[in-house]
Amino acid sequence: MQISIEHLPYVDRLDARQRDPDIVVIHCTELPDLAAARREGEIERYASGTGNSGHLYIDRDGSVTEYVPIERVAHHTRGWNARSVGIELVNIGRYPDWLDSRRQTMTEPYSDAQIEALIALLRWLTARWPTLTDIAGHEDLDLTEVPASDDATVLVRRKRDPGPLFPWARVLAHSGLKRRLSAALP
Repeated sequence: MQISIEHLPYVDRLDARQRDPDIVVIHCTELPDLAAARREGEIERYASGTGNSGHLYIDRDGSVTEYVPIERVAHHTRGWNARSVGIELVNIGRYPDWLDSRRQTMTEPYSDAQIEALIALLRWLTARWPTLTDIAGHEDLDLTEVPASDDATVLVRRKRDPGPLFPWARVLAHSGLKRRLSAALP
């Protein structure tokens, strides 16, 4: 598995993992490209001097980049970070109107190269960490609704990724992982 290493500047300030991961969380960047995702990941949002980021990013051409080593806890899914690996697929999602109630449809399909790279990455991860048994979308674990940016009386889902165009059947058939649909922690 070829993975480019481009760690975020604050990676050493992220907590060391205290347990082996048991779930992979699939995200889409909801940004135009990998460069925009990198810029977002570099923003320090917490008192610790760290920010929001997945561990691994898969660009549209199937190339894989590691922003955070798996041995560190990345900030990608509230309540699940300590036990999960976050994988981000570059995809426009709802960008730039994430919370506009009139623009909640995700229209960009994932490329075959991305999905093939994801399947290969999942196989590599599960061989390296046999504790990985489950997979979920960010939308499966964060069910929070927030006021829409265009109309505060309308609630929209805060997270909808990877979205309706993600090929769950294909990924599940080839990954050996089972899908977790519940946000409840076991």
